Amino acid sequence: MRHKVAGKRLSRSTDHRKALRRTMVNQLFTHERIKTTRARAQAIRGQAERLITLAKKGNAADEAQMVHARRLASARMGDPEMVQKLFDDIAPRYEDRPGGYTRILKLGPRYGDSAEMVIIELIEE
Repeated sequence: MRHKVAGKRLSRSTDHRKALRRTMVNQLFTHERIKTTRARAQAIRGQAERLITLAKKGNAADEAQMVHARRLASARMGDPEMVQKLFDDIAPRYEDRPGGYTRILKLGPRYGDSAEMVIIELIEE
């Protein structure tokens, strides 16, 4: 039973799974749309939405809270350029939106192993 166990393992070790999520979230924010499997998209969706919400709160807060929000985002993303893009470009787009910043579109099965492929993208206003 998996009662109260959050997240998907994705058949990877802990470090590999964290690296995969960090890389995929950075790619999502860089390209604003990526093609991946359904399981991976569902695994990164929550983290991406939480980072956008954090950036929105960091932009609206005072100076000390803004610095704290940027440090939290930097710890989760690892790339200073992506943190800057998140706070300066992506978060202001969703200032009036209460949530639901990503969309998952189904594409169908992959040829090699029939894994369900999807596109995860940031919603345009």
